[in-house]
Parts: sequence; structure tokens; C-alpha cells
Amino acid sequence: MGSLVKEQVWWVVAVIIMLGFYDRGEGCLEEERKALLKLKETFNHLNGSSLPTWNNLNHSDCCSWEGVTCDNSTLRVISLLLNYTRAQELEHFKWSLNVSYFLPFHQLQELDLSGNYLSGLFGEITAENLKTLYLEDNQLTEISFFDVFHSHNSKTLELISSNYSDHGHPESMSLASLTSLRTLSLYENRLKGSLLQQGGLCNLKKLEMLSLGVNMFEGLLPPCLNNLTSLRLLDLQYNGFEGIFPSSLLHSLKSLKYISLQENYFTGVASLSLFANHSNLQLFSISCFKNPNLKLETERPQFVPSFQLKIFSVVGCTMNEASNHRIVPSFLLHQYDLRVIELVNLNISGSFPNWLLTNNTKLSSIYVTHNFLTGPFELNSTSQLLNMQNFDASSNPISDEIPPHIGQVFPNLLSLNMSSSSLQGGFPSSLGDMRQLNSLDLSNNNLSGYLPLKFGKGSNDLRFLKLSNNNLSGPCLPGGSNFTHMLSMDLSNNNFKGKVPDGIISSSELRILELSANQLYGELPSWIGNFKHLGYLLLSQNSMSGPIPESFCNLAELKYLDLSQNRFNGTLPSCLNMPSLMYLHLQGNHFMGPIPSVLAKSPLLCALDLTQNRFSSQIPSWFVSMLNLRVLLLKGNKLEGSIPVDICKLKNISILDLSQNKLSGGIPYCLNNITFGSKYEIGTSLGKYSVPWTTRGSSFEYNRTNGDLVQGEYEQNSSSYEAEEVNFMSKRRYESYKGSILRLMSGLDLSENQLTGEIPPQIGYLDTIHTLNLSNNHLTGPIPETFSNLKQIESLDLSYNKLAGHIPSQLTQLYSLSVFSVAYNNLSGMTPMMKNQFSTFDPSCYEGNPFLCGPPLQRKCSSNDKPAGINGPPYLSEEDGFRVAFLFSFAGAFSVFFLGVVTIMYLNSYFTYYE
Repeated sequence: MGSLVKEQVWWVVAVIIMLGFYDRGEGCLEEERKALLKLKETFNHLNGSSLPTWNNLNHSDCCSWEGVTCDNSTLRVISLLLNYTRAQELEHFKWSLNVSYFLPFHQLQELDLSGNYLSGLFGEITAENLKTLYLEDNQLTEISFFDVFHSHNSKTLELISSNYSDHGHPESMSLASLTSLRTLSLYENRLKGSLLQQGGLCNLKKLEMLSLGVNMFEGLLPPCLNNLTSLRLLDLQYNGFEGIFPSSLLHSLKSLKYISLQENYFTGVASLSLFANHSNLQLFSISCFKNPNLKLETERPQFVPSFQLKIFSVVGCTMNEASNHRIVPSFLLHQYDLRVIELVNLNISGSFPNWLLTNNTKLSSIYVTHNFLTGPFELNSTSQLLNMQNFDASSNPISDEIPPHIGQVFPNLLSLNMSSSSLQGGFPSSLGDMRQLNSLDLSNNNLSGYLPLKFGKGSNDLRFLKLSNNNLSGPCLPGGSNFTHMLSMDLSNNNFKGKVPDGIISSSELRILELSANQLYGELPSWIGNFKHLGYLLLSQNSMSGPIPESFCNLAELKYLDLSQNRFNGTLPSCLNMPSLMYLHLQGNHFMGPIPSVLAKSPLLCALDLTQNRFSSQIPSWFVSMLNLRVLLLKGNKLEGSIPVDICKLKNISILDLSQNKLSGGIPYCLNNITFGSKYEIGTSLGKYSVPWTTRGSSFEYNRTNGDLVQGEYEQNSSSYEAEEVNFMSKRRYESYKGSILRLMSGLDLSENQLTGEIPPQIGYLDTIHTLNLSNNHLTGPIPETFSNLKQIESLDLSYNKLAGHIPSQLTQLYSLSVFSVAYNNLSGMTPMMKNQFSTFDPSCYEGNPFLCGPPLQRKCSSNDKPAGINGPPYLSEEDGFRVAFLFSFAGAFSVFFLGVVTIMYLNSYFTYYE
């Protein structure tokens, strides 16, 4: 009987087990499987293809699906890693997630929803076991997350980069109830208000990590934060916190390992001695660009710290103002475990801190830019800093040579920047020993000599090379160079000679090539056309010649092309197709023929400079398609015909130069349709252009598990901005306009052509123009009185024409005018009154007009001469003038004829009488 009962029990157990396995579907529970498939459908809404392993084929075990972790005993889902699951192509489709889909996961402890472009969460969820929640890098805007994810057992609550903005802050009581919370991260959102002033936060006495960085919090830090005695991480960077620097608060938090206070509005004096007994401190970071009233003190009082920092970063602060010791902080003498040190824009002076390199053999990155550090710059030739990856001492007056053994001391360096440091001497060959060197910038120094052969052969991993503005000579690259990974090379403004170097011929990913202002010669190599991703090509101010090769037709991604001031000739290849081109500089060459119609394929052109070439024929009508054009320079060619009316459709033009051609006909009345800088209907970046830049190096992240700093690697994409530059005649000088000055400049130059007719009065309505030059033409008629509307005009040149009539007296209201000339015309009457700007003009402005009178001319006006523009005689047009002249001539001739006839008749009668 007992055995029978035992057997029945075993059968029941077996059935239960079988049913359990059936219900679990070979692993996870069926209800959780269905919920997962529903989640997949939600994440792939609008035809996404994420989570391909999540399928119902053969009742597969959902515990083995990607991102899913189950408990080994219960087989229930305990972790869902759904970060960056939603397809990137769905980024612009606004979507919200129903958190009720997570209700079946009763044992869920970890949920990662980061990077899914979430704009909202709705529904309800009971998450008693939830310990970790990641919502970073989303677009949440309308949810109170403490109400949706509510768990007394939460250990971690993280909303990094969620763009959360619920018109305020979460309810403090909801926050206070999370008494077991260990980590609270609201990093990179849009949170406003004074969350820290709510009492709930101060009740989280077990809190170890508090990250509120990159938000819009404001107000004071509450003193009750000193209750958080377990706090190891405090990140307040990039907010609007204000008030006296919280020295007392920070002094009481002895467990702190990580302190980041960058860019807030603290005031007062912050002495780093308050951290002297923070034995666990590993990272301290502060910057002061937003809070210039914060003073940092490192020398009063002097102290010997109990901590060993790994990262020390101070940027843009006023340091040691009271003690007047603008030096590298002396407490760093006691630091031997530094990995990253950043002392940027602090005005510190003295010798370069070579001892930092000696004391900290684990140092991976040092940034001491924009200071006043001087030489000597010395490196111990017998030591190797194997961990050093980034070295930046740029913008310091070091005035020393680069140590010849630098390559042996930093064999694993990834990035070296000593630009603008007054470096002298030669280029060390040991730089070729840096086999992993990725970026090298030694620009704006006084380096001389040849580039060594060892460098050309050893730095094969180099991607960014910038040696511009030195005195380097010889070939651009040493023989045998083979840079296969080069992305950007700038060797401009040196004394390099020879041809374009073929040492980069294998760099198929080249983006930037700048060799301007050297002594290069020869033709453009056809292999440049192989760089299909080339965006910037600058070869100006050399002695290169020949035509543009057909291979340039492959450069479809080119944005900036500068071949100016060379000897190139011929025409542009008809196959050119550069739809991304924004800046084209071909001035100062020997190009000929009509302006190439292939440029119509570049609708994004912002600046086109064809000055001083041999282009002929007429100004093409296809210019009308270039609605983004801001600068058009066609000076010094052989263009003829009339100025096309279609050019008036280029409404965004700010500088137009058609001078020194053979243009004829009248000035188009519609030129006043061009804004000349008053407004930009299409946004452009005139004045500067962006050059992409990538840096690699070591990164240190806070380990969420143990609170230590963990080293990793990063690759950061960024951009540097270079100033666009054009030349334009203004104020009788050929000026260079660059950067922000170029953005402000506007001008029209039609001088030295064969234009005829009167000046259209509409030109006077170009009220934002700075320069107007119509000189050296055959213009007739009066100076339009509407010119008094040119309120921003600085240079007005109407000389060497056939203008007649008076000079309008209203021109004295042009208060910005500094250069004025109406010389060599047919003007008459009194000169404008010597007031305002006209009191500064000398007689040369009026010479060549014999009927002008009044100061500053020596010819005095008679009683018949009227002040310019006041009750003067009416102006006669040229046609009327000819008619009047004809009538006077006819009358005179008739009078002579009549007198002659009378005289003959008289004489004839006289002689008849005597006969």
C-alpha cells in the first residue's frame, strides 16, 4: 500500500513537472514569452527589424534570446537589456512605450531602455524587485518617472540623457520613499527647478551615486545633503546651481571619490585644502567659464593631501589670485597615481612641469594648453612612459626645441599637440618611433629643416598631420613615405618644394589636403581623383600649372576647392559633378573660355571667386540657380555683353564684383532686389567652414558596481572651424575679408567696364551696402538723390564717368562715409557743405570737374552758383542737351548767314551805284 501511494505521488510530481515545462515552453514562462513578443512588435513599429532572435519557432527557449536573462532556478526573466534596440531609421518617428507590457515580469531586476528615441512612457507597472533602470539617451518629455517605476527595493534608478522635462520636478515624497536607493542618475536631461531643495533627496541616506549633470537645475545646494555620508559620486556639472561655493558641504562628505562641478554659477573662494582628508578622492573636475566670480585657491593654505588622484581637471578658472602664485598647484608634487591632468586656460606661468611626468608613470593624458609655461621642456631619455597616449601643451611660449628622444619616451602616444608654442629647431626623427601615433599637430611654430626619412616610414598609422606655418623645407614628405590611413594633412605656409607628394597615394579615405603657400610646381596628379571622400583641397599660392585632370570628376564629396594663385589653364572638365561644393576659389590663374556651365551642378555654392583669369563671353544666366550664393567675384576677366537681369534673383548676395571686364549697357534697375547682407533667406556658414576632426585616447568611467574609475578608450568626432577669406576692393584698397568680418561685409563693384546710361535711382535703396564702386565707366546723368539712403555706406566711388548736374546736398547725411570720389565727371555747382564726413574730404575727391566750386576746392563760387542740390538749375538729360546745343548752333549759323546775305546785298548795291 505504501509503495502504491509513493508511486502515485511520484506520478503527480512528474505530471506537475511536465506541466511546468510545458507552461514554460522549454524554458521561460509562456506569459513572459508572449509579453516579449509583444515588446518586439512594439519596438519594431513602422517596419523595424530589431530583435531577430525573438521568434516563436519550435517554441524556442526565450531565456536564450538576445538581451534576456532568466533566473537559473525559477527560469523567470530577471534582466532585459533592450538598449539601442529601435532602428535608427525610425529616429524621427515619435513614439511612446506602454510600460504595462512589463507587468508579467514579476522578478524583473534590471531594465535597460536606453537609446530608443522614446518620447514618452505611459501605463502602470509594479516593479517591487526592480533594482536597475536605464533610460539614457532618449527623448522623454512628459512623464513623472517616479510614479511609473515605483519600487521600495530599487537599488539603481538612472535616467541618463532622457531629455526629461515634466514642467517641474518629480514629487519629493515619491523620491523619499525610495529609501533603499543606491544610485540616482538624471544625467543629461532637461530638468529644471530646485529638485535638490526638496527634502526627499536628503532622506536617501544609502545613496552612493548622485548624478545630476547636464540639466537646468538652479538655486542653492541644500545643507542637508551632508546627510548623504555614503556618497561616493557627486556629479553636478553643467547646471545653474548658484551661491557661495559649498565648501562646508563638500568637506563633510569624506567618502567622495568623484566630484564634478563644471560650469555652474558658484561664487566665492574654493580652497582645495578642504579635501585634504578625503582619502578616497580619485577625481576632481571644475571649470569656470560660466562662473568667472569663482576663485580657486591651491596654495593658501598649503597642504599635503591624503588622497591619490587619478584625474584632476581645472579649466578656465582664476587660480591663486590672493596669493599671486599663478603656478602649477604644488600639492600635485605629492600625487603619484595620476592618469589624466587638465590645467587649461588658467594663466599659470613658470617652467614646464617636467616633474609631473617623472612622478606619474601611469599618466595617460596631459593637457596644459593656453597658459604661459616656458622652457625648458625636458624628458628623461632613460625612462619610458608606456601609458602616455595624449600630450597637449599647445598655446604656451615654451620657446624650446622638441626633445630629440621624445619618440622613445612616449612610444605609445596617440596624439601630440604642441602647436603655437614657439618651438624651434628641427623635426625629431624619433617621432617615427611612435608607431601608434594617430594625430600630430606642430603648427604655428618656428620649426625648420627637412622632414626625416624615419618619420615618413615609421608613422604609418598617422591620420591627422598638421605642420602648417613653420619654416620646414625640402619635399613635402620624405621619399618612401607611405601613409595609408591619412585623413587630414595640412602642410601649408612652409617652404616645401617639388610636386604634390605621392606618399599619401594609398590613403583612400583622405578627407582634407592642404598644401597652400609653398613652392610646389608641376601639374595636378591624376591620382587625386581616387580620393572619393575628399572634402577639402587647398593648393593655393604655389607655382603649379597645367589643366584640371579629368579624374577630378570623381570628387563628388568636395566641399572646398582652392586652386588660386597658380598657373593652371584650360577649362574645367565638363564631367565635373560636385553637388556638395560650397567654396570655389580659382582666382589668379589662366583659365579661359566661357564660365563653365558645370558649376550649375553645385547648387550649394556659397562663394565663387574667378577673379583675374581669362574667362570670356557673357555672364551666364544659369547663375540664377545658385540661390545660396553669397559672394560672386568675376573681376579681371574678359566678360562682355550686358549685366543679365537674372542676376537680380540672387537675393542672398552680399559681395558682387564684376569690375575690370568689358561689360556694356546699363546698370539693371533691379539690383535693389539683392539684399547685400540685410537678410539671408537661406542660411549659410559664410565666414567659416567646418573641418571634421577625430581624436582617440583614454577615457575613464565610473564603475557602477564598485565606484572605481575604469579606464577605457574613446574616439571622439568633432570639428574645427577655419575662416573663409575673400579679397575685395573697398576704400581704394584691395582688402582681405575673413571670418566674422566677411560675414559683415557687403559691396557692389561694377568699375572699369563700359557701362552707359544713367545710374538707376533704385541703387540708392541698398541701405545695408558698405561699398559701392561705379567708377571708370561711361555713366551719364545726375547723381541720384536717393543715394542719401545709403546709411551704412563707407566707400562711394563714382569717378571717371560723364555724370552731370549738382552733387546732392543730402549726401552729407551719410555719417559712415569715409571714402568719397566724384572726380573727373561733368559735375557743376557748389560742393556739399563741409560738415560731418564731408569735412574730411580733400580736393582730390572733386578734381576733374571744372564747373564745381566751393570748399575744399580753390575755385570760389559766384553769386549765380547755388548750393549743391538747392534751387539749382534743372538738370538736362543728354538728349535734351544735344537738342539745346543744336538750337543754339542753328541760331548762330542762321545769324551769320543772314548777316552775310545783308552784307553782300549792301556791297552789291554800293558798287552798282558807283558804276
